[in-house]
Amino acid sequence: MSEPVIRPYRAADRAAVAEVCLRTAAAGGDATGVYSDDALMPEVYAMPYVDFAPDLAFVVELDGRVAGYVLGIADTAEFIDWYAREWAPGFRARHPLAGPPTAHRPAYSEAQLIADGGDAERMRIPELEDYPAHLHIDLLPELQGRGLGRRLIDRLRAALAERGVPALHLGIDAANVGARAFYERLGFHELPSSRPDVPRFGIATH
Repeated sequence: MSEPVIRPYRAADRAAVAEVCLRTAAAGGDATGVYSDDALMPEVYAMPYVDFAPDLAFVVELDGRVAGYVLGIADTAEFIDWYAREWAPGFRARHPLAGPPTAHRPAYSEAQLIADGGDAERMRIPELEDYPAHLHIDLLPELQGRGLGRRLIDRLRAALAERGVPALHLGIDAANVGARAFYERLGFHELPSSRPDVPRFGIATH
């Protein structure tokens, strides 16, 4: 096995990013088959990001394949406007209703996932003026625990700092206790709007 390499996202990586998103979307575990359509999670939490800001996406390549990524947005308010105008209408047309239930019965229901996919305003947090950027990061299990998460976030923070963006925020799945510990180790702090069911964290870019 070769050493993993962090590099800028390329358009040819789009399908691989969707697969990584799906395979890490169940509180860090594989969400394949959890919903009636495996495209749902990537269409909400990955594809809009690489379409809107491909220059703020970085991937981890391992043995010639993408096995992790960080996806960044410099100006969340601008992204919300774009999402409402350009992404949400198509998403709602593709996914008008929740599909038949699967055997998994996820806590984050398909109906809620579809509602979130059509609702750009869910991303407008009270701290947006001070923490205008946000990110999503996912690593397949074989890359976890190797320092790559920190390196990806540092790469994105540096890119945001170069643009004059002062700070960023992120939300985590309340069920993913490992993610919370990871972000706290990196120096993220809980934001005032954070709740036990919707944890939110922020950090300066410098």
